[in-house]
Amino acid sequence: MRTITKIMIREFNLRELGYDFMGYSLQHNDIFTFHHLIIPNKLGGTYTIENGAILVRRSHTYLHLIEKFDYLKFCYITSEMINMNIKGYLDINNIKLIDEILCEFEYENQFKKNVKDEFLIKDEYKIRVLKR
Repeated sequence: MRTITKIMIREFNLRELGYDFMGYSLQHNDIFTFHHLIIPNKLGGTYTIENGAILVRRSHTYLHLIEKFDYLKFCYITSEMINMNIKGYLDINNIKLIDEILCEFEYENQFKKNVKDEFLIKDEYKIRVLKR
């Protein structure tokens, strides 16, 4: 795990809060990942606090799925994470907005399938702190 990831986990109290920047509950054996917020990794984005959010693997995977199918919702979620990053803490109001965006995406894409004929939205993507 990168040092910046460890620092952000500590500074944002993720283990104590029990959820990541997208409101995903931490589960046993979760792997934390660094998500580039402003400048993506593929464009040379740096691993800095200002350019990152800490996500568990399943929320990170889901976020990039959203990026592929609904770039505008991806941008809205990213904006909320940037806002929390600037604040220096995970704000439940931002988490609620992210959850609303995720719920919209799930409703709009509930019947879509991938090339393997599997639903895009896996059950594990729906397990968040704010359950509906």
